[in-house]
Amino acid sequence: MNRIEEEDLLHIAKHIEPLQKFFKNKSVFITGGTGFFGKWLLESFIYLNDKFDLNASVTVLTRNADKFLTDFPFYKKYENVFFIEGNVIDFKFPDKKYHYIIHAATEADAKLNSENPLKMLDTITQGTRRVLDFAKEQNTEAVLLTSSGAINGKQPAGITHVKESEGFYIDINNPLSAYAEGKRLAELYSAIYYKQFDIPVKIARCFAFVGPYLPLDKHFAIGNFILNGLKGEDILIKGDGTPHRSYLYAADLTIWLWTILINGKENLPYNVGSDQSVSIEETAKHVVHAFDNKIQYQIAGKSSGKPVERYVPDINFTKNELGLDVFTSLSDSIVKTIRFYNDNT
Repeated sequence: MNRIEEEDLLHIAKHIEPLQKFFKNKSVFITGGTGFFGKWLLESFIYLNDKFDLNASVTVLTRNADKFLTDFPFYKKYENVFFIEGNVIDFKFPDKKYHYIIHAATEADAKLNSENPLKMLDTITQGTRRVLDFAKEQNTEAVLLTSSGAINGKQPAGITHVKESEGFYIDINNPLSAYAEGKRLAELYSAIYYKQFDIPVKIARCFAFVGPYLPLDKHFAIGNFILNGLKGEDILIKGDGTPHRSYLYAADLTIWLWTILINGKENLPYNVGSDQSVSIEETAKHVVHAFDNKIQYQIAGKSSGKPVERYVPDINFTKNELGLDVFTSLSDSIVKTIRFYNDNT
C-alpha cells in the first residue's frame, strides 16, 4: 500500500508549523480516523509528531481495528498511535485524557443515504451527541466537527458561491434529506452543547475534495472519472455535464482542518473547499488531459434548459479569518491522485 507523498506532508508541515506548540505533549482522539479525512489527519499527525518532536499521541475509534491494520500495516510500528474498537453512536469512553477531539465519522455516502436513510440519520445525530458527551466528560481544549455544505440546501441558480450564513430549502419529507438534515442537527447539537456546557466546538463545513484515499467507486464524479482512466476506459457523463462543483486537494483540506481545530472561533462554521468552480464536463476534460488524452469523454444526457446546478462554497470568510487558501491547482490535484492509485494497483 502506497502512502501519502512526502511532498504533500512537507506542504502540510509548512502551513501547520506555527500551530505545533499547541500539540506538544498532547493527545488527540479521532472518530472516522480510518476514512478519507481520517487517513490524511492520521498520516499528517504522525509526520508532524516526528518532524517537530511533539511527543503527542493519537487514538482512533474504528469498528474493526484488525482489518484496518491488516490493510494498512505500517501503522503498527508507531507507538504513539492507538486504536480502539466501537461504534460512534455508543462507544465506551476510554479512560484517558484527550486534549483535542476530531469528529470525522459519517462521510457523505449516497448509497447509504438512499438505501438506509434511518441508519444515516442515526449515525450522524447519535454519533455527534455521543462525541459531545465524551468531550463534556473530558473537558477538552477543542472539538472539531466535520459538517457538510449539504446543510445549506440546494444552491439557487443565481448564487455562484454559497456563504456560511446562507441556507436554502431542504425537503424534510424526502428520506434522501437524511444526510443534510443529520448534519444540520449535528451543528445544532454543537451549538446547544457550546451554550449549555461550554464545549469548545469548531465547525468545518466541508464541500468536495480530491486526492489520495478518495474512494473512486462512490458517487464522487471526479473519483469515478479517475477510475475510468485507470482502467483505460472512456468517461461517460450520464447527465448533460453542466452542474458545477469545486475540488480542494486533500493536503490543503488537512491544513484547513488542523487550522480550524486550533484557530477557529467556537460555534462558528467555516466553509471548507475550493471556490474554483468547474462544470462536470470541464472536470472530465481535466482528467482526460491528466491521462495524456489516452481516454476520451462522452456526454450521454441532453441539456434540459434548466438553470445550472451548483455546489460551490464562498470561502472568503475562511480565508480572511484564518489566512487559508487553495494552495494546489485542480490539475496538480488530479495528477497526484492518479499517481497515488497507479502505485497501488
